[in-house]
Amino acid sequence: MYFTDRGIEELTERRGEEQVSVEWLADRLRAFVDQNPAFEDAVERLASFLARDDSDDLED
Repeated sequence: MYFTDRGIEELTERRGEEQVSVEWLADRLRAFVDQNPAFEDAVERLASFLARDDSDDLED
């Protein structure tokens, strides 16, 4: 198990029943980078990954 799995599990446990918009997620990612600028590259890569269509992932 990766260390990040714990954070993902916490997210699922705390907010698993909620529905959120992409706009809300983008705002939260921006707020995180504002507070943690060292993670800007990782957040950028995550956002790019999430932005891709599912069929794009199958081609990689």
